[in-house]
Amino acid sequence: MNLEERIQSFVKLGNFFKQFTTSKIEKFEESENNILFFDAFKMQIERAYESNGWFTKENVLKAIENWANALTYENLTTWTSNYNFNAEPKIVALILAGNIPLVGFHDFLSVLISGHKVIAKLSSNDKYFLPLIAKFLEYENNYFKDKIVFTDKKLKQFDAVIATGSNNTARYFEFYFKNKPNIIRKNRNSIAILTGNETKEELEYLGEDIFQYFGLGCRSVSKIFVPKDYNFDLLFNALYKYKNIIEYKKYENNYDYNKAIYLMSQFKFLENGFFMLKEDANYGSPIGTLFYEYYTSLPNLQNRLAQEKDKIQCIVSNLKQSNSVYFGQTQHPKLWDYADDVDTIEFLLNF
Repeated sequence: MNLEERIQSFVKLGNFFKQFTTSKIEKFEESENNILFFDAFKMQIERAYESNGWFTKENVLKAIENWANALTYENLTTWTSNYNFNAEPKIVALILAGNIPLVGFHDFLSVLISGHKVIAKLSSNDKYFLPLIAKFLEYENNYFKDKIVFTDKKLKQFDAVIATGSNNTARYFEFYFKNKPNIIRKNRNSIAILTGNETKEELEYLGEDIFQYFGLGCRSVSKIFVPKDYNFDLLFNALYKYKNIIEYKKYENNYDYNKAIYLMSQFKFLENGFFMLKEDANYGSPIGTLFYEYYTSLPNLQNRLAQEKDKIQCIVSNLKQSNSVYFGQTQHPKLWDYADDVDTIEFLLNF
């Protein structure tokens, strides 16, 4: 199976995904794919929340919708045109995270689009969607039938590994896979740089970067940098439109717990009933909390962030700098926006 045929299979998957959007779920036509898979996907979307309380229907549909927009022929050919796909097919082990819906799909896609075989170890928090997608691909083209394996056992007989986990598990991965070509991903967080001149619309978009997926993703903004004397009312007013997030029980429980900790510890913080602002030097904030830190000089801040880039996934701002993402865009990465800025395809074609 050549690259063009693999691309076409994922284009068909993207078209199938287009039936599942945040506005509605609608079957386009009574195709063979839909007869076999539409109801199965619909049922799993409806039931995802039962197995993972963070996987609300809205968040699952948002993830599928994002992938539907990404898996177009134009995007896939633009992405793959930068590489020479002549690597010998090998076996790549994936150890996948489960913090947000379909968080491991990009690695899954990258291995298959490169012509390799996947052996995937799924997170218990997100173990249903990728096997369904695999069945879709296998039905779409027999080529994939011996290219995708899922296991909950110890990984054996593989040529390279891509593993995602916490800083603690990364140390284990680095030791265990030290003799294999690997990409080991650790904790990262995303930040925003505010100047005080942002429009209300920009700050409302920032709310999507903060609250989408309850802030559980590495692309979720967990900290902001603000100038001295920043008026936090601007931010609170803009983010008020997201107040309904407190209605989700797991979010509410985490919010109440973290608020109680701050109160008992006599930490200073600002809050509005559904999220808190706390001054803190760390990057990773708890659920329901956004850390902030003051800066006095933008060039100095940018130099610091460059030195600490291994802790940062995305930088949100409206400043003219090459590595920034515009407000509201952190959860809409392109196929060529690689996690940790490590080119996965380049690794897969040259290990």
